[in-house]
Amino acid sequence: MKEIEVENLTKDYGHNRGVFDVSFTVNQGEVFGFLGPNGAGKSTTIRHLMGFSRPQSGHTRILGKESFNRYTEFMPKVGYLPGEIALPAGLTGYEFLDMMKKMKRATDEKYIKYLIDAFELDPSGETKRMSLGVKRKLAVVVAFLNDPDILILDEPTSGLDLKMQQRFIEFVKEEKKRGKTILLSSHIFGEVDATCDRIAIIKDGRIVSEFVADDLKHKRDKIYRLKFYNAADKAKFIAEDADNTHYKVIGKDGDAVRIAVNDKDVNYLISDLAEYGISDFTHEKETLEDYFMKYYKEDKNFGGAL
Repeated sequence: MKEIEVENLTKDYGHNRGVFDVSFTVNQGEVFGFLGPNGAGKSTTIRHLMGFSRPQSGHTRILGKESFNRYTEFMPKVGYLPGEIALPAGLTGYEFLDMMKKMKRATDEKYIKYLIDAFELDPSGETKRMSLGVKRKLAVVVAFLNDPDILILDEPTSGLDLKMQQRFIEFVKEEKKRGKTILLSSHIFGEVDATCDRIAIIKDGRIVSEFVADDLKHKRDKIYRLKFYNAADKAKFIAEDADNTHYKVIGKDGDAVRIAVNDKDVNYLISDLAEYGISDFTHEKETLEDYFMKYYKEDKNFGGAL
């Protein structure tokens, strides 16, 4: 069952800013990764999903209900973690939690204590004086407060230290086991790679790739790095590569070459290599970051995480 739907969503703010014909779905019990740098269109898409903005064209739905017009019908089942945390002034963390418990009708105090302990949250201070990390932990607890079935998480670990980032990843894995439906928007490869079933890459407001995460991890097209004992063997192998149709030399680096080959043809490669002096034969596994950078290779500055 499709619990989250974005269908041909367009919101054009001018000067190539906004989102353009964005479409994806998130099925029940699935973790869907929405990957891209800041400014790519992730938060704009999520604001429309949450019903904060009306689409210029297209549709956003949660549980089959149009987000902008019928958000009150699905909101009790949705936990939302915004990318930018804005807490009301004049309250302590405890007072803010009490207010949100009433709004969300969250009554399971044992579960709420579990959340506070899991994220090592001290809610005693005033919200205005809290550090970014404490504000983020408070927002995380609030998003999960009423144990919602659907979670929409926008840059959830921004501002958290490495320990809490890992704690959050483990928590999402547990929520996934419990059958939660999760949209995880992020620019951090590690948390997307560790948690998501499917991933969409967004660039300049457009989806440029959508794929099953395991397909990338177990793809049949492989890259191997070969090192030769002598330059003559390397030169001969490169010269003869032009005559074969089973694999291809895609790079040369010192005494090494890089070979692209499909699993079904790897035996041809190994057979041909038998006549050369090979000192090293290494599989270069393509990571999520490697795949992502095929679309962003011309962009050099991603603010650290990318």
